[in-house]
Amino acid sequence: METPNLPAIRALRPAWNKGHIVGQKRPLKPKHVWVIRVRLELAENHRDLALFNMAIDSKLRGCDLVRLKAVDVMASGQIKERASVLQSKRQKPVRFEISEGTRVSVEKWMEDELMVGSEYLWPVRFHERLHISTRQYARIVRDWVTSIGLTPLNKSSGGKERLGRITKKGDRYIRKLLIIGMTSRALMARNKPEKADIWTAKILAEKPFRLATVAMANKSARVIWAMLTKREEYRQPIA
Repeated sequence: METPNLPAIRALRPAWNKGHIVGQKRPLKPKHVWVIRVRLELAENHRDLALFNMAIDSKLRGCDLVRLKAVDVMASGQIKERASVLQSKRQKPVRFEISEGTRVSVEKWMEDELMVGSEYLWPVRFHERLHISTRQYARIVRDWVTSIGLTPLNKSSGGKERLGRITKKGDRYIRKLLIIGMTSRALMARNKPEKADIWTAKILAEKPFRLATVAMANKSARVIWAMLTKREEYRQPIA
């Protein structure tokens, strides 16, 4: 007796990219570029500032940007006004101009002790790698966009908690100010732990820096809303 070939029964699962925009992301707007640049300058993060400015000027792919060498942008002890890089994908040279602000930020980064004896422009502290990886660069970019409130949707698996979006309701300018203000507060708490309150120190110890600043901004927004609706003055929480 022949057994008929029955169709395989499969569980109906929604596609992982259903309802989500995949592929190349939209470029940053000029106001976003300005805010990120100012934040990096205030934090005196010379490496990230030089990396961000070079990424904006060169428009290189991440795989080519992380492999930039010091000789590609420097000649006779000075930063070049124009540079040429060979693309790893197409094997074609790409020329780009380096703006004055980028040259200044790269010069400051070249004076850092981490750059002593380094062949690549973006070295790492671990000797087994010569430069930062594309995965590290992706995390750095995510930190940049998260710091100004443009948190992308994070898809994770393995039972881990998934990150949602920051709400887009309300005034964007106020939301951006809250993020910037809480980042300054978090930096102060990280550099001067003795001046940090218990809740801020706890959330900075449990969560990544950018997630902690977003959580602090959300809490501040709720506190401000409660003060406005109940018409009460701010009361310092009991430790």
